[in-house]
Amino acid sequence: MYRKTKKCMQVTEQTTQQIERSIKKIAQKLPANEETSLLTDIHLLVSQDSGELIAYDDNDQEITRCVVEQWIDNKDESFYDEVTAILRKELHQMHEVVDNLGIMKPYSFVLENDDREAVAELYVADDDTIILGGDLMEGLDQDLDSFFDSLMKG
Repeated sequence: MYRKTKKCMQVTEQTTQQIERSIKKIAQKLPANEETSLLTDIHLLVSQDSGELIAYDDNDQEITRCVVEQWIDNKDESFYDEVTAILRKELHQMHEVVDNLGIMKPYSFVLENDDREAVAELYVADDDTIILGGDLMEGLDQDLDSFFDSLMKG
């Protein structure tokens, strides 16, 4: 029997470098200093057509932009799911940079699509908050239900 397997986007080294450079540019433009900005979130708009990764603040002021060649004209239905995973991984790997921007905590990195609709919260910079996504939360409802059932039986 033939099964169609889901093809995942293989992240190239160039893509990783482009994302890292963008995050570093954000950090350069929002350096940590004695006077933190009141900016609350950093929005990352990813265009499925142009491959652009644009970072901007709550006031729609552009912070930086780059083109990720691998994302140009990507018509994959799971594009934003895969981009979410890629960006989360990079943000977590660069947490020392990301956690120390000159912005009042807590602040978030939010992924948006071409229509500027929020797709996912990628990262929260807060000393007390951690975002769990994807596989870590899968099956949690069932685990909690069975735990509750076992408590009620005993």
